[in-house]
Amino acid sequence: MPLVLQALVIGVLQGLTEFLPISSSAHLIVVPEFLGWNDPFLNSAGFDVMLHAGTLLALLAYFWRDLLRLLAAWFASLRDQRIGADPDRRLAWLIVVTMIPGAVLGVALESFFDTFFRQHIILVAIFLALGAGILWFTEQIAFLRRGLDQIDVRDAIVIGVAQAFALFPGFSRSGMTIAAGLYTGLTREAAARFSFLMGTPIIAGAAFWKARELVYAGLPTAEILALAAGMLGAAVAGLLAIVFLLDYLRRNTTAPFIGERLVMAALVVAFVLAR
Repeated sequence: MPLVLQALVIGVLQGLTEFLPISSSAHLIVVPEFLGWNDPFLNSAGFDVMLHAGTLLALLAYFWRDLLRLLAAWFASLRDQRIGADPDRRLAWLIVVTMIPGAVLGVALESFFDTFFRQHIILVAIFLALGAGILWFTEQIAFLRRGLDQIDVRDAIVIGVAQAFALFPGFSRSGMTIAAGLYTGLTREAAARFSFLMGTPIIAGAAFWKARELVYAGLPTAEILALAAGMLGAAVAGLLAIVFLLDYLRRNTTAPFIGERLVMAALVVAFVLAR
């Protein structure tokens, strides 16, 4: 398959799995292995940055009004040196709280996460199954009564720590943060919405952090069309995944995603044993 089409497929996969609770990192490690796609470009810093840029565009396209309102509220709180009773100021600062665990762990162990699990993909299967178990457990105990306006600092810390654990391929950032939201009593839709809002600065930070590698490596202009295809695929698929999941979780449980994770884990084990 031409590199441009491979890049497009990987971009679509990134966009879907970044927002559906099934783990983008696991699928991006495992699917190219399954298909025998081993072009170095698909693991390059430039392509990684474009995939993150694509998913960031999806978030901005859907949540731009919310994000502008929260950003304005955050700056206003800095100006006034108070949060007060403003729910937007409060939510903006709670999102900041959720970012801290993942940012610290990601910066400290970036090279470990980028390389270790590509060499030990059986661990990805274990994390996929564990993540499925966590989602199933939180579905059983969830009382689904709280909205975004009822999130407090304790909830933000719990969800932020869950987001940090999602750095391990297979757990899933959206999966773990939605599970943590259910654990704290949020409705499924509120848990997903908060997951996406708090994911915006994390995904933006990851894109800018990884972009520093391009300062040294340079943008691979020979593959500029493949870069554009990957980013476009991630953006369009990501936007569709956001729209779908928020609507789906208003009326349904996360059961299909739990099932997909278990099937994917079994396929990974079978693939490893067959090699």
